[in-house]
Amino acid sequence: MEDYIQQVLAFDVRQGEATRVEKLITFYTSRDPAVSDTLVKAARSAARHSDFSAAFDRHSAAWDELWRTCDGRVSGNEQVQLLLRLHTAHLLQVCSPHTADLDAGMPARGLNGEAYRGHVFWDEMYAFPFLNVRLPEVARGLLMYRYRRIGEARAAAREAGFRGAMFPWQSGSEGTEESQRVHLNPLSGRWEPDLSHNQRHVNAAIFFNIWNHFQATRDYAFLESYGAEMMLDIARFWASVAHFNPARERYEIHGVMGPDEFHEKYPGAQQGGLANNAYTNVMVAWLCDIAAKLPALLSASSAEGLRARLSISGDELALWQDMSRRMFVPFNEDGIISQFEGWSDLEELDWDAYRAKYENIQRLDRILRAEGDDPDRYKIAKQADTVMLFFLFSDEELREIFERLRYDYRPDTAARNVAYYDQRTSHGSTLSFVTYAGVLAAIDPESSWDRFLFALRSDVDDIQGGTTKEGIHLGVMAGTLDLVQRTTRASRSVTVSCTSTPGSRAGSGACHSACSSGRHRSWSRSTATC
Repeated sequence: MEDYIQQVLAFDVRQGEATRVEKLITFYTSRDPAVSDTLVKAARSAARHSDFSAAFDRHSAAWDELWRTCDGRVSGNEQVQLLLRLHTAHLLQVCSPHTADLDAGMPARGLNGEAYRGHVFWDEMYAFPFLNVRLPEVARGLLMYRYRRIGEARAAAREAGFRGAMFPWQSGSEGTEESQRVHLNPLSGRWEPDLSHNQRHVNAAIFFNIWNHFQATRDYAFLESYGAEMMLDIARFWASVAHFNPARERYEIHGVMGPDEFHEKYPGAQQGGLANNAYTNVMVAWLCDIAAKLPALLSASSAEGLRARLSISGDELALWQDMSRRMFVPFNEDGIISQFEGWSDLEELDWDAYRAKYENIQRLDRILRAEGDDPDRYKIAKQADTVMLFFLFSDEELREIFERLRYDYRPDTAARNVAYYDQRTSHGSTLSFVTYAGVLAAIDPESSWDRFLFALRSDVDDIQGGTTKEGIHLGVMAGTLDLVQRTTRASRSVTVSCTSTPGSRAGSGACHSACSSGRHRSWSRSTATC
């Protein structure tokens, strides 16, 4: 058959006698270092491994090294242990030391399905916390995937009338915008407009990933050569997108979407995008503060060279600092952070009626459109949007950001906002279960555990009814690993051990970093257990 590779083996077998089939595969790409002809290299490599046992021993040893670095051992629940290792295996099949130098991003659906055509989204944000302390060189490689495409991000910003770098919502081989403009609603059979490319918060996610990679590794070489350049151009982009509202004396951002994909525009509007998505605006306030201070963290020569290369003036740094103090954040009348400006004007949905009518309402957008309705009319969310803030930042960090913005941040702000949006979220993206499990860990541990188990089983049980066969959800899998790395549930009798040891890729120091950066109860340096 054309474009089909097959091998047929025919032999006699006898009952009670074992038959052993040995198969050896060598795999090279043109992106591998020190390779000029991939076919010749693959054939030569296969010929050099004529002894299957020896080759298998090397293969097993390589996996053993990865497991020593990346395994998270839990006691008290064998099913949790099994699924965590399944998720670790999937992550390592996509992101391992073998891919660190191959200019490879992290496709949202892994490598075992056609969904999203292998594109790279913001889902990598859920993998970086795990990779930063376990395989920092792999995390660095994922960031280099973004850096090598900064030229396309700059071109996209210019074409849209902005400055800096505007990274795409869906990124492919070249770093251009690969998002679809229409998508099929399987419930109605109709093709509908897709405005998801307005999710510019991917730029904030990339900034967040770079900064937290630096925080975990203190890799000044990467920051000075690559990371700082991306961060400053991202800040420049947001400064050109935002505009100052004299009436409010605050900066605003219009025409974007937050992580919640149920709301692409205002009800009845022809143009896509929303005004002042709270998640986006708070992220911009946070990153502008860091960007304004970033040159001071670099060596004098690096800072001078970077400012000259990007033509960054003192006025621009002052603008970012001003934005970090005067970004607008919308609030509802009851003090709840408004997902976006105008959220409070939307209608409440009769959730009980839809739960009674449909077996699964995770994809309420498809249900409503199939009924001739519009999800933009309602106070509903596909996944965590505003709640993402409480997942990414600690309570202390958020209090600092809000106080700098001169907004009230009370001891119950997180709990009240999480409860409010939890009642209005369908969790149509399994990433939402990871997010809510994380934020509820300190608020409602029992509910947090339930969400964690749901996220843990989401692919193995294919809870979305057929999507797993199109590719596993790698961000969710990585997110569950991050959750056990940073949060423990002592009352469930589950003990999480960080198995990195001195001399491994991560080392006990990185393990300690993972523990201290999360909400762990204690850290034992001698046993590398948190």
